[in-house]
Amino acid sequence: MRRYARTLVAVALATTVVAGTAGWASGSAQQALTGPPPGTAAWRADHVLGRELPDPERTTPAEVSRFFRGLTAAQQQTLVVRHPRVVGNLDGVPVALRYRANARSLRAGHDPRYTHLTGSGHRQILAFDPRGRGQVAEVFGNLTTARHVAVVVPGSDIDAGTFDRTNDVYGTPAGMAKSLYAETGRAGAVVAWAGYTTPVGIGIDAATGSLAEAGADRLTRFADGLAADGVPAPAVFCHSYGSVVCGLAASRLRAADLVVLGSPGMRADDVEDLHTTARVWAAKDATDWIDDVPNVEVAGLGHGPDPTGPEFGARRVPAHDAHGHTGYFAPGTDSLRAFASITEGEAR
Repeated sequence: MRRYARTLVAVALATTVVAGTAGWASGSAQQALTGPPPGTAAWRADHVLGRELPDPERTTPAEVSRFFRGLTAAQQQTLVVRHPRVVGNLDGVPVALRYRANARSLRAGHDPRYTHLTGSGHRQILAFDPRGRGQVAEVFGNLTTARHVAVVVPGSDIDAGTFDRTNDVYGTPAGMAKSLYAETGRAGAVVAWAGYTTPVGIGIDAATGSLAEAGADRLTRFADGLAADGVPAPAVFCHSYGSVVCGLAASRLRAADLVVLGSPGMRADDVEDLHTTARVWAAKDATDWIDDVPNVEVAGLGHGPDPTGPEFGARRVPAHDAHGHTGYFAPGTDSLRAFASITEGEAR
């Protein structure tokens, strides 16, 4: 009976989209932030080093890395001072320079939405883009010496303002990353990556793949930037709508493991359909409301099969004592212990 009811819901939702009427009224439409970092026009016009700087839109992260490593420390600092928003957001720039540039951008900014990101101590902000709702990435641990690395990709309603909110902590990228870092110890590093435009509320954006497609491009480039800086291939943890992003990125994403939790689907029929060499894992607890979301994809609506289903072929992560949609990273849970084991390369 439950399956029949969910099928009826799926058909109704698909019919709504095909008919062109808005049946998803509780979310607001978002425009994906794409393209090069803020300040790119001034960067392109700057010949302070006596030569053209690498074009942020056309240059690969590997090429960016080679360019910066060919500069003197003084030349690098010149670019940090003159173009902090480009340096801080350009994948392939050495990690230490990105931290420095983003700290400078945050100190110089006057937007009250982002003052919390400066923090009372030393925060390692790997990306900060104030445009739109704001995007940010933060590192916990030493990324340049880490033996194992994880990246957390969040779902809906996350931006620079909600990145590290104090309510529903384990539903935020910062909260998830801090918890995983505490569980894995100081030999590794965890990146909380809120580097794409997420859906707001339960609207058409959350039910379709448009924002996820843009996010997949950004996540892929971000991972290429980590690789260019010598960072080990990470375990990538994809929560809720973030798993749609990871599914669309999977075939080109540099990752050792893909772990989806509370997933509405990955826009793939099964693990083979992801075309990835990464190990694929999936977790869903019995109290997660995502289980009531129809696992279909009809007329572009919905995200396909449940990754925790046996026919999908993912390795199952235990989540018996996680609670709700945002309890997977809560301390003491079997899911968090499993996540740590995956990150450290010990899980089989």
